[in-house]
Amino acid sequence: MKTLLTLALLAFAVLPTYSQASSTHILSMKDRAETIDRLLEDKIQNYLPEIMRREGVDMWVVMSREYNEDPVIKTLLPATWLAARRRTILIMFDRGEKEGIESIAVARYDVGSSFKSSWNPEEQPDQWARVAEIIRERNPKKIAVNKSKHFGITDGVVATDLEEFTAALDKKDQAKITSAEKVAIGWLETRTEAEMAIYPHIVRISHMIIQEAFSDKVITPGVTTTEDVVWWMRDKVIELGLQTWFHPTIDVQRADPESFDHLRTFSKRPEKNVILPGDLLHCDFGITYLRLNTDQQQHAYVLRPGENEVPSYLKAAFKNGNRLQDIFTNNFKEGRTGNEVLKMSREQAIAEGIKPSIYTHPIGYHGHASGTTLGMWDSQGGVPVTGDYPLHLNTAYSIELNAATFIQEWKKEIRIMLEEEAFFDKSGIWYIDGRQNEIMTIPRIPARSK
Repeated sequence: MKTLLTLALLAFAVLPTYSQASSTHILSMKDRAETIDRLLEDKIQNYLPEIMRREGVDMWVVMSREYNEDPVIKTLLPATWLAARRRTILIMFDRGEKEGIESIAVARYDVGSSFKSSWNPEEQPDQWARVAEIIRERNPKKIAVNKSKHFGITDGVVATDLEEFTAALDKKDQAKITSAEKVAIGWLETRTEAEMAIYPHIVRISHMIIQEAFSDKVITPGVTTTEDVVWWMRDKVIELGLQTWFHPTIDVQRADPESFDHLRTFSKRPEKNVILPGDLLHCDFGITYLRLNTDQQQHAYVLRPGENEVPSYLKAAFKNGNRLQDIFTNNFKEGRTGNEVLKMSREQAIAEGIKPSIYTHPIGYHGHASGTTLGMWDSQGGVPVTGDYPLHLNTAYSIELNAATFIQEWKKEIRIMLEEEAFFDKSGIWYIDGRQNEIMTIPRIPARSK
């Protein structure tokens, strides 16, 4: 069933490949909406049952009021619904392997094609009473709602909704209420076959924007500032009809006395930092398209007069960054926790003479998504609770880390900060649209001239 539906989806939503020189293909809004809705229907019917059964939950209730949406309900709404309407309540009931998921909307309208309305306010004015009737008729073993102490995205039920929902149920059904934390995480972190046919295209668009930003089309050394490049990226995203999910950053490492500082890199950057020859540039950038996100960090070097390649000492530093990526991703194994992978990877890297910092996160419907946390830049000894969550197959991650190298020529330590999207499945972990293997130059030097 999965295969047939996936092929049908791909027949509709196949996206062309292209070189950097070709135009970027972006779907019309109508085609985007149709693609999103097909992806959603496929996932509800063909992936959600397995997730709910894995976690021992046969009913999942997601509820939200307009403009106060649970982060999860936004991933269940059709593309034409930009918010919940009044109070929107979605119920997913697992009827077993033969019948599959029954998806119900306790709302005045169908919620797209996936959730059929099961409430007529003229017949039953009390929405909560109708919810209680639906639950009583199906008699689930567990009733899962989105509450969670440690995973913020899966803690979306608000106090009033939970209170009124609970009060409406019979006492025996009240006793069945449980946290949907692991079901919600599973829903959010699982990438479907059809999504993974599209994701490389999305990541490639993001890569192309970075490549253009780090070029002499955008950067004139001695004139262009880091903030100029940031706002060029924002304008470029709008020009393509896309969105960013966070404000990009561009920062500089150079032969000066200033040392690396995480807080300065991410939140305390000088606003008017003029880009100069000899600078090592770094970006942090991501887009949202077809409800999937990217999050990437790459480097470029501004050639000095007379140079036609990146200095060997920076190449060596970058090689350490790629090696740290390899060490880290080679330790991904189904069932291992984020803290286990972090510890193994750090120990191996240090044994090889690399100074590592690893802070990798899941990615998908959200940029910093729910799932296995693999380090934070200020928690290199492990992350409580979210770092103890195990790796599952068919999940995607932003492989985010840095390797520190002392540069004798600059008399200081620099960081090669890398971030690329990767997918973890039974074959291992692979980069969705490749990774940066060498530092870009500004301007680009054709291979024959080197």
